[in-house]
Amino acid sequence: MIEEATVASTLQEIEERVLWLSTAIVHHANRVRPNAGGLKVGGHQASSASLVSIMTELWFEHLRPEDRVSVKPHASPVLHAINHLLGELDTRYLETLREYKGLQSYPSRSKDPDPVDYSTGSVGIGATAPIWGALARRYVSSIRPEVGVGRQYSLVGDAELDEGACWEAVLDPMVGELGEVVWIVDLNRQSLDRVVPNIGATRLQGMFEAAGWQVLTVKYGRILEELFTRPGGDALRRRIDEMPNPEYQRLLRCTPAQQRERLPDGDDKLVELVAGLDDETLHAAVRNLGGHDLSALGDALDAIDDTRPTVIFAYTVKGYGLASEGHPQNHSSLLTVEQMAELGKRVGCSVDDPWRPFPEGSAAAELCAEVGERLRRTPEPYTTVPALPTDIGRTPAGTATTQAALGRALLDLTRESPEAARRIVTLCPDVSSSTNLGGWVNKVGVWSAAERVDWFADDPETILHWRERPTGQHLELGIAETNLVGLLGELGATWSRWGEPLLPIGVMYDPFVERALEPWSFGIYAGGQSILVGTPSGVSLAPEGGAHQSITTPSVGLEQPGCVSYDPAFAIDVEWTLLASLAQLGRPDGSSAYLRLSTRPVDQTLAAVPTDPAARERRRRQVVAGAYPLRRASGTPAVTIAAMGAVVPEALAAAERLAGQGVEADVVCVTSAGLVFEALQARSGRGSAETWVLDAAFPARRAAPMVTVLDGHPHTLAFLAGINQVRAAHLGVSAFGQSGDLDAVYRHHGLDADSLVRAALDLTD
Repeated sequence: MIEEATVASTLQEIEERVLWLSTAIVHHANRVRPNAGGLKVGGHQASSASLVSIMTELWFEHLRPEDRVSVKPHASPVLHAINHLLGELDTRYLETLREYKGLQSYPSRSKDPDPVDYSTGSVGIGATAPIWGALARRYVSSIRPEVGVGRQYSLVGDAELDEGACWEAVLDPMVGELGEVVWIVDLNRQSLDRVVPNIGATRLQGMFEAAGWQVLTVKYGRILEELFTRPGGDALRRRIDEMPNPEYQRLLRCTPAQQRERLPDGDDKLVELVAGLDDETLHAAVRNLGGHDLSALGDALDAIDDTRPTVIFAYTVKGYGLASEGHPQNHSSLLTVEQMAELGKRVGCSVDDPWRPFPEGSAAAELCAEVGERLRRTPEPYTTVPALPTDIGRTPAGTATTQAALGRALLDLTRESPEAARRIVTLCPDVSSSTNLGGWVNKVGVWSAAERVDWFADDPETILHWRERPTGQHLELGIAETNLVGLLGELGATWSRWGEPLLPIGVMYDPFVERALEPWSFGIYAGGQSILVGTPSGVSLAPEGGAHQSITTPSVGLEQPGCVSYDPAFAIDVEWTLLASLAQLGRPDGSSAYLRLSTRPVDQTLAAVPTDPAARERRRRQVVAGAYPLRRASGTPAVTIAAMGAVVPEALAAAERLAGQGVEADVVCVTSAGLVFEALQARSGRGSAETWVLDAAFPARRAAPMVTVLDGHPHTLAFLAGINQVRAAHLGVSAFGQSGDLDAVYRHHGLDADSLVRAALDLTD
C-alpha cells in the first residue's frame, strides 16, 4: 500500500506521464507512422492536454468500479493513456490511433480495444449520455434491484454547451432527481477556430442552478490563491476576473517581461505585487487555473452532493503544458519533433522510447497497479430475454390503422408472453394518447423512481390514467425528441452494461424522426438496440398538410446501419414485424428496428391472410423478410405493382381496374425495402443476407414491367426494377404536401388508383 504522503508527488508524476502519452499517441500517428496515402491523420493534442489534470485526479483518486465516465471526443488519447497505465491497454495499441482496426478517432464502446464507458464523438450526445445511462440503470433496478448505483460522469468541453441537446437534457424535470449525475466542464474558453470572446460562465452557472443542479467552480490554483492573500492580491483577483478571455489567452503567450508590462494595467498595487515575483513564479501564476490543480479538483469532487445532479466548472488552459498552450489556433495543431523532445526532457520521457513504463517497484508503478486493481470490473452475468412468440394468432378484421395495431400488439403480448413483455419499456415525447398507446399505458403504468399520487384516478372522464410507480413501463420526457432517443439508446444498452436486457420502443411523430435520427444513429453505433416507431407518416395525414409530412423517412430506414426498417400495410404485418424486431433486441448479435406506421384506416380483409396454418406461417416469414405477393394474376402478368405501406389499397384497386381492361397485374406488398435491397446485394455476392425473398415476391418467371408506389420518396423502391431488369415507373411524394382530404391529397401527389392505372398502361401499351 502506498503511503498517503507519497501519493501527491506520485500523482503529479503520473499526471505528467498522462500528458506525455496522450501527446505522443497523436504525434506518432502523424509524424512517425508511415503514411503512404498522404491524408492528414489528425488528433487533438491541445484538447487532450486541457483535460489531463481533471482525468488524472478523477481516475486515480475518486473513481469506483461502479462509476461510468463519458469522455469528451477530442480527449480520447488521454483515456487511452490512462487505460494503458492501469494495465487495460497493451502498448502496441498506442501506435494505432486512427489506424485501421486501431484506436478510434473518438472513444467507442464497440470498436476500441480498451474499456470505454460511453461512445462520444457527436457533440452534445456524449455529454448527455450519462444522464440517460443513470435513468436506464434506475429502470433496470426495478427488474434486478442489486444493480449497483455508481456515479455517471460527463467530461464536457465548454464549447459543447452550445449544443441544444445539452440544455434539453438539463432542463428535463426527471433529471433533477438524478443525484448520481456529475458533469465536469473543461472551461478552456476556446472553440475550434478562436478564443471565445465571452464564454459567459456566470450565465451558464445560473442556468444550471435554475434547473436544480449543484454548481461548483474550480477557478484558481494554489499559487494564485496564495498571491491573492498578499498586498495587492485583491487587485490581482479583480484584474484576472474582469479580463476578457482573448486578453487572458494572449497573456499566456507572453514572455515574463511582457507579462510584467501587461498584467498590472496601470494599477500601482499590481505593479508592486508583480515586481516581487521572479520570472518562474510569474510564468506559473498566470496559468495557475483550478482545472490544473489536483488538490483543488479533489476538493471539488469531495464536495459533490449526491442528492441532485452536479456540474463542476473547471477553468483550464487549452494545450496546458504544451508549446501550443493558449494559442487560438491550437485545436488541431501538432507539436514539432523539436517541441516533443523538449516536452520529453521536461517530464522525463524520450521520443526515442516514448512508451517506456515506470520503473518496476517505483511509487508511480505501484500506484498505477493499485488503482488498476481497484477499478477492475467483474463482468456482469448475462440474462437471456424470455422467449417471444412469432405470431400471437389473431387475424384482424374490419377497418383498422397500423398505428392502432401497435398498441393492440403490445397489449396482446402482455397476455401471451408476460415475462418478455415485462422487459418492454415504451417512450414518447408527450404523444402517448395521439399515437394509440393509451391502452398500453393504462395497463402497465408510467415509470417513476417513487410512486406518485394519481389525482385523477377517480375522475370518470379520464381516459388515459397516469399511474406513476417504480414498476411502470412507460416513460415520457417532454417534447424533446433528442432526449427520447438518447434515453432509448441507453435503455437498449443495458444488456451490455449490467447484463439485463430491455426491449425499448420509442414512439414519435414520423415527421420528427429526422430530427432525432442523428442521436438515435449514434446510440445504435454505441451498442444501443431499440425500436423507433414513426407515426403518423407521409402525406396520408392529409388535412395536416405540408408541415407534417415525412417523405424521406422510408429512405432513412433503408440506409441506417444496424437497423431494419418496416413500413407495414396491415395490422397483422405490424404484429409480425414488431415481434420479429423485439426478438433482435438485448443480445450481442442484435439489431435495432424502425417501424413507419400510419393513421389511415384500411380494410383488413384486403390482407387476405391465409387460414391454413402452414400457409399463414409462410406469409409471416415473407412479411418479416421484406415482401410478399398479395395478388397474383391468373396467368402471366402484364405488369407488377409493388406497393409499400398506406397506399397498398390503391395498388389493389388499380390491379382490379387493369384486369377489367385485360391487363393482368401482380401486386407485391413490400414491408421492408432495406431487407429486399440486402437480399438483392447478396445475390450479387455483396453481402450475406438470405435471398429467398426475391424468388418468393419477385420470381423471374413472372417478371413484367413494374410500377412502384409508396407514401414517401419514389426513389426508395426504384431499385426493385433491377431484380429482374424490367422497365419501371416510380410513384411517390417528392414535393411538400398540401392540406385536404385523403383522395385529394393522393390525387395531387399521384398516389391514387388513377395514377397507378395510367403508369401501368404507359408501360404495357
